Formats: sequence, C-alpha cells, structure tokens
Amino acid sequence: MTAGLLTVKRESVTENSRLRDDWLDLENRASPTVFLSWQWLGHWLHVYQPRAWLLRVEEGARLVGLGLVVQTEERRHGVMKSRCLRLHQTGHKLLDQIWIEYNGFLAEHGKESSVAKACLEYLCNSMTDWDEFIIGAIDADEADSFARATGLHKHLRWEAPCFGVDLNALRRTGTHYLDSLSRNTRYQINRSHRLYRKQGEVSLVRPDSVEEALAMFDRIGPRHLERWGAGPDQSGFANPDFVRFHRELIRFQWPDGGVDLVAVMTGDKEVASFYNLVYNQVVYFYLGGMVVEADNRLKPGLLGHSLCIEDYRHHGFHYYDFMGGNERYKANLGKLHRHLVQISLQRPRFKLKLEDVARRARNRWVKESGGDYGG
Repeated sequence: MTAGLLTVKRESVTENSRLRDDWLDLENRASPTVFLSWQWLGHWLHVYQPRAWLLRVEEGARLVGLGLVVQTEERRHGVMKSRCLRLHQTGHKLLDQIWIEYNGFLAEHGKESSVAKACLEYLCNSMTDWDEFIIGAIDADEADSFARATGLHKHLRWEAPCFGVDLNALRRTGTHYLDSLSRNTRYQINRSHRLYRKQGEVSLVRPDSVEEALAMFDRIGPRHLERWGAGPDQSGFANPDFVRFHRELIRFQWPDGGVDLVAVMTGDKEVASFYNLVYNQVVYFYLGGMVVEADNRLKPGLLGHSLCIEDYRHHGFHYYDFMGGNERYKANLGKLHRHLVQISLQRPRFKLKLEDVARRARNRWVKESGGDYGG
C-alpha cells in the first residue's frame, strides 16, 4: 500500500532474516527511547517469539519506518470476544507484564508523523480482520494524533504521568541535585542520610560480573514482592515469564552497559537496590527493592534515588527517567515531563458500542454513589 510517497509492506517476522540489521540501521537514523530500540524489542522477539507481523515503511528504496504488530483475541466480561491488533505486545497478560512504555512506530528522525500515518492507514485499509488496535503505553498527544488519523473511537484503558530529572540542565546551571528539590524532600533525604551514616559508611556498589548482577537482581525480588504483592497485576517477581525476560536481558545487556544495577549500602548492609535500563545516555528507572525500616525517618528509596541521580549527573548522563506512575516519590524527586496512556482504537462494531454504553453507565453510577472505579 502507498500512503503519499511512503509505501507500507507487511512481512512475517519469522521469514525476515535481515530484521536485526534493518532495525539497527533505522534506529541509528531515529530518536527512539530504549523501548523502541533493538536492545529491548530484539530481546522481546528472542525470548517470547511472538507471532508478529513486521510493517516496513519505505520512501522509494529507503527504509524510514518499522513496527511489529501482533494479532490476538481478547475475551471480556466472560462473553464478549474482540479481535485485537497490538503494537509491540503479545496480548498475553503474563508476557506483557514487562510493560513497554514510550511505544510507537520506529521512524527516521523527522518522519515520525508520516510513518505513523502510513502504518495506521495500512492497518485500517489493508488489514480488515480486527476490531481494536491497542497501543500503549504511548505519549498522550501521540495517541490523540493516532485517533485523528484513523477517525476511530479512542477508548482510554490506562493513563499515568511521567516524571524525571534533566541531568544536562543540572550540569549547565552547576546545580547539585538535592538543591533542586523542595525543602521538605531535601530535609527527609538529608536526615535519612545522616541516620544511615550512624550505621556505617553510605555508598553505592555495582556488580563486578554478570553473575553478581543477576544475584543483585534476584535480591530485589523478595523486597519487591513485599512492597507490591504477589497477586495478578502486582509484582512481576511473582511471574516466571517476567523474571526470565529480565534475567536474560541482564545476561546479554549488562556487559555492554545496557542495564545498570546499583545497591545502596550502609556498611555491609544493603538497604536499597535499583535495576535501570540505559540507552543513549538516558537512565530509565525500571524497578527497585528497599528494606522496610521500623524507623520511618529512614527513607532508603528517597536516599537511594538521590544518590543514584547525583552519580549519573556526575558521570555525564543526560536524563533520569522515572517513567509512568502516580507514586508520590516520583513527583517529589522529579518534574512532570509527559503523560502516558494505553488506548484502544475501535472500529464501529456494535458489540464495542454496547460495551462503551455499559461502561459509561457503570462509571456514572459509581461516581454518583461516591465510589471509585478506574474503568
């Protein structure tokens, strides 16, 4: 299919022997986040081996866009079945718990809008056997542009703000990270630091080998489970597929600096540890594990993040991204830089319209009765 001067082709991923080289070549001409890099998506293909279609966007003979689309069925309310397309996700809940953020189509720098428009037109006009195109987590403004381009109904499935710290700005102004925070947050961190120093020297420690990196990741697990729980939609450490994905990512990416694991030590005691993705000098905080302290004046998470951020600032990294989430500590430690959403672009199907009417009625009832339903 041709959209303007762009041509979109669909290929089977399993039959494409040049995908890695093509992706890396385009990636070098694009401005992606880690989640649209081969570092993440190549690993996703390797570990989960989804039955994905590759969308190739070309301008003449030049490759300018790529995307991976998976066809699945989603059953809701016990009876309704929806045929779904998903971008860079499998449609299987346990596999998708790794939760891609900053999603979208990989596009040559400056051609992001035209590539997305060409891909969306192709999906709407040349692939007819689907009811919903589910995309997330994606920038909220980009999601709106996708809805406008297709003319389809946009159903919001999830949303969250993103916070982060501009390390380049701190260096330009000569500002230490703590001095950029509110007085209350700075006080809590300094007090925690002072109290921990009474227990031993406070330091950041990184692993010296892949084996040590994996061991540090494994030590995060029990603390993460204690904090978030072992049920569905809670800690990924309760999900073997989640753990497998990240242990293999660490095994392949740690030697080249694609992931960073950091422990906060007070003497010989590990009080916090962090697992971060690293790409193009941007640090993406993915998850961490903190000890639960009986003394609520001790804030291992706040202290640990502040020490890591200052360390990354000192070593020339550009940005520390907390990514999506409403947690208070993210707002206290960073500045809002965008909103993320997961949306469903829905074709005009009667079953989806009926579901939307029922959903709106339920939300209205809950609101009027004083309840809190996230819908």
